[in-house]
Amino acid sequence: MSQISLHACAVMIVASFAHAAAPAATQAPSAPEPTISIHDFSFAPLSLTVPVGATVSWKNLDPEPHTVRSVDDQFRSGALDQNDSFSFKFVKAGTYKYVCSIHPQMVGTITVK
Repeated sequence: MSQISLHACAVMIVASFAHAAAPAATQAPSAPEPTISIHDFSFAPLSLTVPVGATVSWKNLDPEPHTVRSVDDQFRSGALDQNDSFSFKFVKAGTYKYVCSIHPQMVGTITVK
């Protein structure tokens, strides 16, 4: 075997050991997406604080349809039947009040910081 071939083999062996010994990059487990339940004609929790960039989901657990609509029309779901969900990503800090368009007594607030 020539010196060049031996050198190339040695470089490949060292590189493979270095790669095997390098610590694997770890990802922090992602936090579960905040979810607001719609049950007994109310949102739970009534208020929620999330960081900018968070996606919030609403899930209707009632047998009656409900909607999720921000008072300032930043987001709006269609009618959610039982077990349907709606999600919205909050990309800007602020306070977002929302209501069920079908049952206006149902209100909630998302605070984004």
